[in-house]
Amino acid sequence: MFAGHADYARLEERARRALEPAVFDFYAGGSGDETTLAASAEAWRRVSLRPHVLRDVSSVDTRVRLLGREVPAPVCVAPMGYQTLAHPEGELAMARGARRAGALFTMSSRSSRRIEEVAAEAGPWWFQAYVMRDRGLTRDLVRRAADAGAAALVLTGDTPYLGRRRRDRDPGLIPDDMFGVNLGPGFDRASAEQAADVTYDDIAWLREISGLPLVVKGVLRGDDARACAAAGAAGVWVSNHGGRQLDGAVTTAEALPEVAGAVRDDAVEVYADGGIRTGVDVLRALALGARAVFVGRPALWCLATGGEDAVADGLAELCGGLAHAMGLAGVTSVTRIDRGLCAFENTRHNVET
Repeated sequence: MFAGHADYARLEERARRALEPAVFDFYAGGSGDETTLAASAEAWRRVSLRPHVLRDVSSVDTRVRLLGREVPAPVCVAPMGYQTLAHPEGELAMARGARRAGALFTMSSRSSRRIEEVAAEAGPWWFQAYVMRDRGLTRDLVRRAADAGAAALVLTGDTPYLGRRRRDRDPGLIPDDMFGVNLGPGFDRASAEQAADVTYDDIAWLREISGLPLVVKGVLRGDDARACAAAGAAGVWVSNHGGRQLDGAVTTAEALPEVAGAVRDDAVEVYADGGIRTGVDVLRALALGARAVFVGRPALWCLATGGEDAVADGLAELCGGLAHAMGLAGVTSVTRIDRGLCAFENTRHNVET
């Protein structure tokens, strides 16, 4: 999240030393052999750029509109659960840090703080939801988020079951009072787990009960992106869940061109996360078709090592890195970034155009 990937590695090591081993492994680990996790950051580095020269870049504009709302830069915070494991203030400190940096914040439905108290600390924010086995729980959470001021709803679509994560096997790490802080007394933990029967039909249901634009997170295929758009999604979020679901899944850098190309004629915004560590990585993602990027572990490591201040500083540094990379690439506005800036994309599958 910084000048280079080595800076990120040093931040991650500081977080490892600051956290209990089981907590660090919960956040850092991926599924299976962690091949997708390992490949995600490296995939961005294989995207070469073709900078312009002799352009007036004395002023660079990183502003962008996300679902109709302008934000200072296309750098946002991804949803992450149970953040009080990393810092006593958890989501409160993350939301405040994002607000100070001008970054859109996404609150997880697995937040370890109440929706309303996190919303009170946030700037612009979205709410991430799972469709739970007890859909009444989902309905109640979504309505509370809408009432608390969420600007959009994010449906995580890639989690019918949890990935098998070798480093995430401590059954007592998430106690019931943390798991159920937003579920109320007497909840049944099994009923609050993710449902396995979620379909495109649920997009309309969630839009109806929330009254909010809906983004589908976890899209890695062009045909799925088109189906989401046809079902009424306002955005698709290219993500492999941080390498925590299907091991061997395509990286975001590899999937993004196909997804963006599939919905380029639709009024659907495209976002991306996964392995983004530097401002140059953000530029690469925008060139491959993302309207904005979201960061997870980098922001979480900042939270663990320095709380709100470190989150604000880390996000500001990433936004500054994007502006610097844009200037070096001869681009004055994020609206002028396009595929022509890329020399090639190293993909393992057929890219739909």
